[in-house]
Amino acid sequence: MIRVLIFGGSSSIGTAIFKELNPFYDLHATYYKQIRFSSNKRYLYYDLKDDPVFILNKLNPDIIISGLKGNFNLQVKYYDKIIKYCEAFNSKLMFISSSSVFDSFVNFPSYEEDKTFSQSIYGRFNIHIENKLFRMKSSNWTINRSAMIFSSKSKRIDQIKESIINLSPIEIFPNLIININSENLLAKHLHYMISRNLNGIFHHGSKDLINHEELIKIIIEKLNLKAVKFKYVYTTNNNRYLSLLSNKNSFPKHLNFTFDSILEKID
Repeated sequence: MIRVLIFGGSSSIGTAIFKELNPFYDLHATYYKQIRFSSNKRYLYYDLKDDPVFILNKLNPDIIISGLKGNFNLQVKYYDKIIKYCEAFNSKLMFISSSSVFDSFVNFPSYEEDKTFSQSIYGRFNIHIENKLFRMKSSNWTINRSAMIFSSKSKRIDQIKESIINLSPIEIFPNLIININSENLLAKHLHYMISRNLNGIFHHGSKDLINHEELIKIIIEKLNLKAVKFKYVYTTNNNRYLSLLSNKNSFPKHLNFTFDSILEKID
């Protein structure tokens, strides 16, 4: 049985991936702050300050899914060691990246082979890690760029609720056009990729686009939130795209989805 290791398995994305893959693979994951996972024998404690090679040598995973958050300098050292392991033992690294790698391209949606360019620290970090993977053997990696995640359990929804509680305005980018994703749908995409042994760059997001202002107001209505204050942020006078579409590595129809299919599950 294929052995899969999820670094960052206690996050909302990590737990969704774990739930999706658990019935089908010899699955293991790491946790950091959420000690409730310490009683689960398939979860191991991992701190970015520690050497990941100890866990890698203990488990000998065939596939490593990585979506860790934390100090960028520590992450660079971590990825260097993960990549070295994958090259030595012919394992595959599935790196979870984001649409931020394109946050300086504003005129069109972005596709898999478009040149990356970012002004944000997070976007430039993801580009740096992606470039490391490009130097690996092509069969040993996948880059998985996710659109913004909006779901009942996502941090973005939590931030909206916290803003209401704290009487803080919710930021709206009225000229921003995006597509969105959810943890569960991303997990299903990764499951499909593993089952088909796919490699390369993949974009994960709804097949349709939505204006950021419209999206936020739909979410607020669905959550039945009252006395909402908005802060309108204009970065340009024209429409600005931060969206991921596919023209190369597409998924089958049953794994395509619309933003409505995500929003209807928010409560």
